[in-house]
Amino acid sequence: MSQTVDLVDHCAGYTNFIAGAFCKGGPVMIVIAAIGILVAFLIINRLMALQRLTVDKNNITENLFTMILRGDIRQAIAFCDSRPTPLTNTLKAGLVQVMNRRPDEEVQVAMDASVLRETPRLEGWVSFLAVFGNVGVLVGLMGTIIGLITSFGGVAEADAATKAARLSMGISEALNCTAFGLLVAITAVVAYGFFQIRISRAINDMMESSMTLMNLVVANRDKIKD
Repeated sequence: MSQTVDLVDHCAGYTNFIAGAFCKGGPVMIVIAAIGILVAFLIINRLMALQRLTVDKNNITENLFTMILRGDIRQAIAFCDSRPTPLTNTLKAGLVQVMNRRPDEEVQVAMDASVLRETPRLEGWVSFLAVFGNVGVLVGLMGTIIGLITSFGGVAEADAATKAARLSMGISEALNCTAFGLLVAITAVVAYGFFQIRISRAINDMMESSMTLMNLVVANRDKIKD
């Protein structure tokens, strides 16, 4: 009973609600916290990566297509080199084929291949957010089960004076694990959905811009300078 009382008193000593709840959640909370740290790392990493890898499509295409209309393919390629992102790399792949006087089919194939190469750079480890979301729920559920086993097992073995304390501790552990597991899972799933939208938009920009470039090149082949 003294260990139970000591643990309750120790956790009650935390003035911060979250720290106190974490303490009451038991050892499974350490696993949930580790998953939460990984989720936070992936979110920050992907936010920084997408900030670096995405550009304003309208601004890029406006400048680039103006150069193409003048027939200055070399300057257009240099413009892409100065802003190395998946979008500009895709357009550059097509422009290189145009400069080499390759057929229209090869120009389009080069850009399609570039989209396939650049997509993994945009996606990174985003898919693991969905995995961690599911794992967070399962670990929280495991903590809930452990807490209930501890609770009812302790009640069965304890005397009348300690039954209430043990039951309270076990239920508190179960509910706190559930709450923290769901919090980590919800954060991971929401972030996964957000990044999927951003990545899909970036891929669509690459595909749309490549088709627009193809149409522009076909209509202005005679203006291209050597």
